[in-house]
Amino acid sequence: MSNSPKHSVVWAEIPVTDLEAGRKFYSAVLDTPLKIEEFGGGEIIFFPMQDQAAIAGHIYAGTPAPAGTGPTVHLAIYGNLEAAITRAKDAGATVVREPVTIPSGRFQYIADPDGNSIGLFEVAT
Repeated sequence: MSNSPKHSVVWAEIPVTDLEAGRKFYSAVLDTPLKIEEFGGGEIIFFPMQDQAAIAGHIYAGTPAPAGTGPTVHLAIYGNLEAAITRAKDAGATVVREPVTIPSGRFQYIADPDGNSIGLFEVAT
C-alpha cells in the first residue's frame, strides 16, 4: 500500500529565545491572541488553524539559527499586508525586502527579533 500525502510540507516550528516575548511578537504581527500551552512535556504556542488537518506550526523556546541562515516560514496574515508589516516593525521586526506580488497574493520578508526569516503572506482577493 502506498502513501500519497496531500501536501509535502505539513508543519513548521519557529524557535525563539524567550517564549513570552515570542508570544507577544507573533500575537501583534498576526493581530490575534496567541497563548502558551503545555504540549508533549513542554510549552509551545500553536499558530491558529481552522481544522486539525491544516498545514500549521508552532513557536517554541529554542535556539534560532544565526540570522540569514535558517529556513523561511511564511505566515498567512488577515487583512492588509502593509498593516501587518507596520505591526511587525512596531513589535521589533526588521524588514528584509519590499513586497513581492505573485498570482496567489503578496508577501514580504521580515526577520523577527530573534533573526528568524519570516514571510508574511496576503492572499489575493
